[in-house]
Amino acid sequence: MKHPNHPELRSFIPVSSDSDFPVQNLPWGLFRRHEASESSPEVGVAIGDQVLSLTRLEQKGLLKVASEPLFQSATLNPLMEQESETWKYVRECASHLLREDNPQLRDDSQLRQAVLLPQDQLTMLLPAVIGDYTDFYSSREHATNVGTMFRDKDHPLLANWLHLPVGYHGRASSVVISGTPVRRPKGQLMPPGEELPVFAPSKRLDFELEMAFFVGGKTNRLGVPIPLAEAEKNIFGLVLMNDWSARDIQKWEYQPLGPFVSKSFATSISPWVVSMEALMPFASEGPVQEPLPLPYLRHSDGGKHHFNIELAVDIRTRESSQYQTICRSNSRGLYWSMAQQLTHHTVTGCNVRPGDLMASGTISGQTPESRGSLLELTWGGQQPLALKDHQSRSFIEDGDEIRMRAWAEGPGFRIGFGCCTGQVLPALDAPASHG
Repeated sequence: MKHPNHPELRSFIPVSSDSDFPVQNLPWGLFRRHEASESSPEVGVAIGDQVLSLTRLEQKGLLKVASEPLFQSATLNPLMEQESETWKYVRECASHLLREDNPQLRDDSQLRQAVLLPQDQLTMLLPAVIGDYTDFYSSREHATNVGTMFRDKDHPLLANWLHLPVGYHGRASSVVISGTPVRRPKGQLMPPGEELPVFAPSKRLDFELEMAFFVGGKTNRLGVPIPLAEAEKNIFGLVLMNDWSARDIQKWEYQPLGPFVSKSFATSISPWVVSMEALMPFASEGPVQEPLPLPYLRHSDGGKHHFNIELAVDIRTRESSQYQTICRSNSRGLYWSMAQQLTHHTVTGCNVRPGDLMASGTISGQTPESRGSLLELTWGGQQPLALKDHQSRSFIEDGDEIRMRAWAEGPGFRIGFGCCTGQVLPALDAPASHG
């Protein structure tokens, strides 16, 4: 039997070569049917332009994984709480049902209609109950660009940056699913040349191109770190992320404790969670780490702990009906691996839980077009980005829509993440009631 990642594996469901969701992918997601808005959410995997409902397969007795149902809750958390071997088993079961040479689902039209649903008839939901959200700062190029702009062009990195994965604790409650509109935030700004701050809408609204992973598995208890050799067993899967940022609010607030309300107003993620198993064919070596990290952060197996994932950012301005690409990057250039991020996060004994979300930080590369934020692409707004139809942008304007894409290329197929989109709405005229 072919492995679920085998490049020659085919499904009886037609899947185009440029689809994000071939049978080699089968990413996890949570959805609700359009015509049944009051129905319970279901767990499924994407295949081509359809979704295979694991919830319905389990209800029909065609997918039994554990003693208790895993797919009847309105979240992926019960699956995330299982060990990595269970995730692999479920993926293998779904792959087996979808293969072109398996008649069980292929030749049973009634069953097929019950468990296979068109994606365009579904509303995708936030895949997990996110207990905690941490954002790292793992791109050396991004940190260097920011340090050069705002600190010291000769010594852009702070003394600790090459020794540990820098991060901050974000706000889980404002993580939203792709397609959710984002309201321009208001906050305290310090206008140039002024001595006192003002309260006003952000004028320097930005995106940040990031990847993020969900924690899963049998996680550590309080006081017990996760060793580096075990960390990848606690990575359930990856999503694409836009860490929206209000740069002018951030500039005034970030000293001495770092970002706060300038980043907590919204964080968008793609709806499909791509498994580590699906990404293993695209594992790659990361940058050389010099100086060598301390032993607890040192990958000593010579293995590949980064991933060759192509990234792109598109903008559709309020004046245009078409997207245009403004950034291309790749996640393999991240200085710190996900395993290193997770191990450092727990090194003091911090306990993590299935459903926790951990982001890479802005992913920038070595070329100007690979800079993963408008802050870098326009060099702090000093070099506005030239767009089609005589348009330009220094930062995001009301009505603009940002779309992020990510994919890994295989022989004749691609492992994609779908899109992560968000349109910016004008700031509120007055404080909104919370009732």
